[in-house]
Amino acid sequence: MEQTEETLLIERAKQGDDAAFTALYRHHYSFLYRYLMKLTLQQEQTEEMMQETMLKAYMKLSSFRGDSLFSTWLVSIATRQFLDHQKKRKREQTREGKANQEAIRRFKWDVQQKGHTWHEIWDVLNELKVQERVPIILHYYNGYTYPEIASMLGMREGTVKSRVHHGVKKIRKEWFK
Repeated sequence: MEQTEETLLIERAKQGDDAAFTALYRHHYSFLYRYLMKLTLQQEQTEEMMQETMLKAYMKLSSFRGDSLFSTWLVSIATRQFLDHQKKRKREQTREGKANQEAIRRFKWDVQQKGHTWHEIWDVLNELKVQERVPIILHYYNGYTYPEIASMLGMREGTVKSRVHHGVKKIRKEWFK
């Protein structure tokens, strides 16, 4: 698309011509999609951010002054969307981590109040990612075989073995510091 053609489409879109905005969207879609895919490395998140970016661009189109290329303006919107999403995710992870620590502290206290023993391995298990912790507990604490776990979790047996192996490796590293 030629610069003058794009400028005309921008002006028409600013005046409420949805077809003009659609043409701009289609023209810049693949470029912006590839950019976001490199940032997120996740197709679902990329698609979600594409929608958010284009919606924001549509809503803020009147603020586009033409000091930069339209594609540059879209990239700046997409980048801010991505950074905001990352901040939000980090806050949620921090909040979840604190809630998890509090829940474990309460559970530990409750276990001890009932006269049971809190095993240190439970602290180490809790440090693992859920994807590793679940197969380890199913295998070592509940006695399920790898094929049974694979069937329960809907994954390949090799994936289960790999997760158990990496989880146990992390436990050993943590346990024998």
